Amino acid sequence: MKKKFIVKSTREFDSIIKNGTCIKNKYYVIHYQKNNLLYDRYGISVSKKLGNAVFRNKYKRKLRAIIDNYKKKYINNEDYIIILRKEAINQKYEVLQNSFFTLMNQKMKGIKN
Repeated sequence: MKKKFIVKSTREFDSIIKNGTCIKNKYYVIHYQKNNLLYDRYGISVSKKLGNAVFRNKYKRKLRAIIDNYKKKYINNEDYIIILRKEAINQKYEVLQNSFFTLMNQKMKGIKN
C-alpha cells in the first residue's frame, strides 16, 4: 500500500474515530468518514494486548493484503480506521477476508450493527 493511501497521524486517527461512523462484527471495528480526496485512505490498529510487535506486524500485513484486494473493487473517497479484535487471532486468512468483505458490503448497503 502506498503512503498516500495510509492514515498516519494521531490527530487524523482521533478525528475519524470521534466524528466518523462505526460498523462492527466479530473480528473488526471499522470507523469511517468521508474525505475530500479522490481515493480511500486506511489506518490499521492492532492492540498491544493481543501480542508482541512481531505478532501485531504479522496481522497488519494480513490486513493490508485484504485491503489491497478490496481496493481493486471499490473506491468510496473515505478514510477508514480498522481495529482488529481479539477474536480474529488464530483465524485463517480466508475467514478474515470474507468477514472484512461482508462488513464493507453491509456498509455499502447502509446496514449498521
